[in-house]
Amino acid sequence: MTHASGRRLLLVHAHPDDETITTGGTIARSLAEGVEVTVVTCTLGEEGEVMEPRFAQLTAENADQLGGYRVGELTGALAALSDPAGPVLRPRFLGGIGRWRDSGMAGTPAAEHPRAFASSAHLPGVDGSPLQALTRIIRETRPHVVITYDEAGGYGHPDHIAAHHVTGGAVAAAADPEIPGEPWEVAKLYWTVTSRGDLEAGLAALRGARLPDGWRVPAVDELPAHDDATITTRIDVTTVLHRKRAALDAHATQLGVGAGGAALALTNRIAQPVFAEEAYVLARGTAAPGPDGVERDLFAGVV
Repeated sequence: MTHASGRRLLLVHAHPDDETITTGGTIARSLAEGVEVTVVTCTLGEEGEVMEPRFAQLTAENADQLGGYRVGELTGALAALSDPAGPVLRPRFLGGIGRWRDSGMAGTPAAEHPRAFASSAHLPGVDGSPLQALTRIIRETRPHVVITYDEAGGYGHPDHIAAHHVTGGAVAAAADPEIPGEPWEVAKLYWTVTSRGDLEAGLAALRGARLPDGWRVPAVDELPAHDDATITTRIDVTTVLHRKRAALDAHATQLGVGAGGAALALTNRIAQPVFAEEAYVLARGTAAPGPDGVERDLFAGVV
């Protein structure tokens, strides 16, 4: 399938694996429906921990080769999300591959690296800044819809928070006629979030499931979630859930998939549900809710 729908979607993520964990089903469904999809990743995820001892020598404190390895994982994941009848989705990195580095968590030495994304993201839209780089991508790809994280970055990682700010700023800058270049107005900006009701139901189901050794099911308040009343949009990804699971498998350094594909866990071994619906909050634009008051199409009212 080619990009027959005429719809264009841009997603901005902090590290390889974020695209699949939070929006993998949306990416796969969009590609199956002929949407032109661009996934922009801001760093290589160099500071990540690893899921298994066989990957230990890749980490930043050892060979510092994890980022390069994760490029391959991201490439495999996007291929898994791609529709067999269409082109294979390829990764794109903000500023070019390796331009900005994973900042690690706040207060760690990684945050002081001269290429750390979180600190670089505070730069204004000057030449070579993340804001300018993303503004150029938006003007080039001309997306109708853009997706990134909420103001807390989902779970508070500095790179996620930086991606939130850079994306919001770039969406505004791309539309500004005072900035040189051809302006582009993004119709809708969404934040990828977790519904509290979905999380509660998913964790309840996992408590009765057989999980890999060492995994545990957390209390609901251990994982970040948004109240259901704040959710504006839900995308049913049931028909492409097998592709999302295959893409999760591609990120083997970072996570595992268990319970017959119903759960994933990062290196902390805390089980999380793999949702059949992906939830969003509309941050910019006009929602077009259905009879139940929830929007079911990211492009509703746009094209």
